[in-house]
Amino acid sequence: MKVAVIGANGQLGIDICSAVECAGHELTPLTHQDIEISEPQSVSDVLGSIKPNAIVNTAAMHNVEQCEREPAGAFAVNALGARNLARYAEDNGVYLLHISTDYVFDGAKEAPYVETDAPLPLNVYGNSKLAGEYFALSGCREGAVLRVSGVYGKNPCRAKGGLNFVRLMLKLANERPEIRVVDDEILTPTYSVDIARQVVKLVGDRVPGLFHGTAQGACSWYEFAQQVFVKSGTRANLQKARPGEFPAKVPRPSYSVLENSRLKACGIDMMPPWQDGLERYLRQIAASES
Repeated sequence: MKVAVIGANGQLGIDICSAVECAGHELTPLTHQDIEISEPQSVSDVLGSIKPNAIVNTAAMHNVEQCEREPAGAFAVNALGARNLARYAEDNGVYLLHISTDYVFDGAKEAPYVETDAPLPLNVYGNSKLAGEYFALSGCREGAVLRVSGVYGKNPCRAKGGLNFVRLMLKLANERPEIRVVDDEILTPTYSVDIARQVVKLVGDRVPGLFHGTAQGACSWYEFAQQVFVKSGTRANLQKARPGEFPAKVPRPSYSVLENSRLKACGIDMMPPWQDGLERYLRQIAASES
């Protein structure tokens, strides 16, 4: 199978490219320099020359503050970009897997969200990604959406200054006498390598529809930081932040746990517990620095 991965140089895109090749598929990696998904002609020209059997779209404008400042740009990429890809996929019999986010929910449920729960985004980023979901699913009969959450991995995330949460905690442990982390925001930290494996499974089986794809379980950011230090053997003075100590510039859901109910129903849920992903990621860091 010929698979085009859009956003191939991003934090998740790099791991998806590796997983696609490991599965024996023919990979075509595409970056922003190769294709502009907000422009229909660029999508048609580039994909028309490649003629993929499947498209995985990880490209997005995902800096939350920037999306709030530039809503037109956010919707051009996150929503219309998905529409353009869906139209190409539908016209050419191509499977489309579009990556989305837990930010389509407001967090008020305070119990794991399933795919049938009604979305209610709190910010421009979440609204633009939700619009992209609708375009991907309604515009292509072989369209699929995979919502992810709390993504971290070996590749830098440009929207987060190049440091994921794990790397940031390890860095601060060496720089500060005390580290303060919020304990009132709940999520599921998910290793990007595990998401990539799940993506390849969906692509290989060409399963359409809406899916949640995160690690199993949930924790607060404080609890996640605790496990980073425990599992890495790092000494740190970790304290819980006071309520409101780190006010967000843009509203975000305080509860972002997703349940992989559709993956489980289809018998294709490959996601491990979040603690397992963290252990493997820390081993990877240790091996790269030895």
